[in-house]
Amino acid sequence: MIENPWVWGAVSGLVVVNVFMGVAAWSIWFERKFAGRMQNRPGPTQVGPFGLLQPVADLLKLLQKEDITPKNADAVLFNIAPPLGLLTVLGGMAVFPWGPGAWVPADLDVGILFTLSIASLMTIPVWMAGWASNNKYALIGGMRAAAQAVSFEVPLLLSALVPIILGGSFKLGDIVAAQADGAWFALWPPGPGAVAFLLFLLCSLAEANRIPFDIPEAESELVAGITTEYIGMKFGLFYLAEYMHTLIGSFLGAALFLGGWDGPGPDGVHWLVAKGLGLFALIFWIRWSLLRYRADQFMSVCWKILVPVALCTVSAAAVWKVYA
Repeated sequence: MIENPWVWGAVSGLVVVNVFMGVAAWSIWFERKFAGRMQNRPGPTQVGPFGLLQPVADLLKLLQKEDITPKNADAVLFNIAPPLGLLTVLGGMAVFPWGPGAWVPADLDVGILFTLSIASLMTIPVWMAGWASNNKYALIGGMRAAAQAVSFEVPLLLSALVPIILGGSFKLGDIVAAQADGAWFALWPPGPGAVAFLLFLLCSLAEANRIPFDIPEAESELVAGITTEYIGMKFGLFYLAEYMHTLIGSFLGAALFLGGWDGPGPDGVHWLVAKGLGLFALIFWIRWSLLRYRADQFMSVCWKILVPVALCTVSAAAVWKVYA
């Protein structure tokens, strides 16, 4: 490990950011092939072997598009919202533990709270984009997205409290270490861990605007939500941020509930990667299997079902921790 904390932070941050952005870019290819397989069509096939260079072609296409800012938009807010959205998502990876030992870019004592708090800041650039576009469809999309993110953040944080209570720490590394030898919180103790894992997965879908909770950008009624007025790489940054949000949520779920780097054989980052990508593929499966909820329906589900269930789950975990 590099001794200088500034050099260590710069090197590890550069590695993590580049790897995750690369995985997110090629996950677009994977999702299109995955959806094609489910719908009996080939998906990308023309650019590169098996269509593997399709993300590169998409990037080149976006880079060549003219950069347009609507005449009546707030130019400053309109232009800084896309990169700010991507930065808030990437910031959550600063405290993520990649393997046993010291492989953590920034090992904070409140790592899990830092990650969830930074990820929730995605609400700000989303609302900013909707407001600055000066377009009623974008504004409605921004309002829906902000209301959805704030609402589902409550059961998301409550579900994350379960592994915090069971692991006895706010450090992600300590939570993963507490699940050694197969004692994953999604499996043990029976009950609260499994329910909390399901809640975390559902709320992560809502936080990332993924089906069945993607009504803020439903093209059937809002054109494209907050991205209605965006073109080229500005649109591309929002698109990439959603994939990054989903990918990071998958890895966080693997760390909190599925033992992280713990596996049947020697522990290591390969188990964390396998579990994270497995959850990522599960999210694609859900997306291409279900229909979207109406806005009033998923808000009702959040406050009337998910929040009470999350509170009961946290209480059950606390009772287990004290009396087990």
